[in-house]
This record gives sequence, structure tokens and C-alpha cells, in this order.
Amino acid sequence: MKTKSTSKVVLVRHGESVWNQKNLFCAWYDADLSSKGLEEAVAIGKAIKQAGFQFDLAYTSVLKRANITMKIILETIGQENVPINTTWRLNERHYGNLTGINKSELAAKYGEEQVQLWRRSYDISPPPIEKSNPYYQIILDNPIYSKGPPKDQFPLCESLQQTIERTIPYWNEEIKPQLLAGKTILIVAHSNSLRGVVKYLDHLNDKQIMGLNIPTGIPFVYEFDENLKPVVSLKFLGDEKVVKKAMAEVAAQGKIKK
Repeated sequence: MKTKSTSKVVLVRHGESVWNQKNLFCAWYDADLSSKGLEEAVAIGKAIKQAGFQFDLAYTSVLKRANITMKIILETIGQENVPINTTWRLNERHYGNLTGINKSELAAKYGEEQVQLWRRSYDISPPPIEKSNPYYQIILDNPIYSKGPPKDQFPLCESLQQTIERTIPYWNEEIKPQLLAGKTILIVAHSNSLRGVVKYLDHLNDKQIMGLNIPTGIPFVYEFDENLKPVVSLKFLGDEKVVKKAMAEVAAQGKIKK
């Protein structure tokens, strides 16, 4: 007999940003959504509405590509009054000195294998962002970080492992108690913060998480029993062929452009 779910979470990678469109490492730079990203946000909302979700709470990062996606989703489903919690701990992984660089051009310079290590390894960090990087000061001085992290603890780069180390404590301290209370939650975040959550919930090993590509524009669902054990895992709300195609496109971003 199938275990009855008592709580649910819908996870969404923000719609395509202008920097995604240009295939640039975005990281902690506060890029806007592209026109496609705005359309994706509406499409996400329609898919969630069709699935019949009613949310009690929402969580997102401090980056506007996630904030705007969240706003459009809630407007599309007619649930604008859902309380939203924002935190830098759900931010994208900090890609250090790769910030602002085209992924395909980087692959042409350093090789696809090296770029894949920077993008998808578990415990390898990219080069730290340097003061000479044009986005160093823009990121550091952005008022969205006024509530953290502290300047003396501000990351200059992160591995996926380090991203998980600041994401999962927030999950356990803030989100988990709400799920244990039976709440239905919407989370709009980023590729790597979401990969960290998936790794944690499904107990994936390092190799498995390296192969997971989360596309923009397609929400996915977890349902939990009373012990917060997933009874439904990583269920995408979309056509299987569309999801696979979108994942393949994400995987190809670090390849040499032909």
C-alpha cells in the first residue's frame, strides 16, 4: 500500500536569466531575467496551477532572477499572499573568478574536462574571484547582502560541497520544521542550491549529483511521509521528452561551441 504523503515541496530553478542566455557564469551576480525567462516563469505557474498546489509558505534566494520568478509564479496561480522568506543561503554557487565568463569560450581555452570539473565536481572550487574581476566590487557591495554573509566571511568561490554546507543547515532549521507540520512549500532557487537539496533528500553520492542537470523553467516535486521520508522524489511537472531535452541543453553549456 502506498504511503500517504503529509507534506509537499515544489522546487523551481528560476527562469532563464540574461546571463544564462549569453552562457555566462552568473553565480552571485544579480542578473535580470531574459524575455524567455519571464515566459518560463509564467509557464511554471501554469504547470503548478494545473497540478493544483496550494502553498502555505515560499522560500527563495536574495537574487532577483529567483525573486522575479517567484513573484510571477504566485501571480499566475493567484496566491500572491503566500509569505515569502528570502535568504542568501539559497543563492547559486559562487563561481569565483569564472563569474562573467562565457562557458564555451572557457572550454575552448582550458578544455571541456576542466570546465566540467569547475561546473559539476563535488569538492573542487573554481579560482577565487579577484579584485580585478569587473564584478568583484559589484557583488560585494550589493545591498541584497546587507543581512549576510558578513563581509569577513563573504565567499570568494565555492565548491558544490561548500554550497551544500550553507544550504542544508537552512533547510533543516527553517524549512524542515514547516514540512514536519504538514505545510506545502514553494522554493525558487538555483541550479546548485537545488542540486544540494536533491543530494540531501535522495542520499545521492558525489558521482550521482555530478550528473544531475536541473533546467530552468521546469518545476519538480517532492512529497513526504510523516517522518519526512520522500514518497515522491524529483518528479518533474512536464513532458518527459521536454525535460530530457532541457537537461541535455544544460549539460552542453560547458562544451566548445562548434
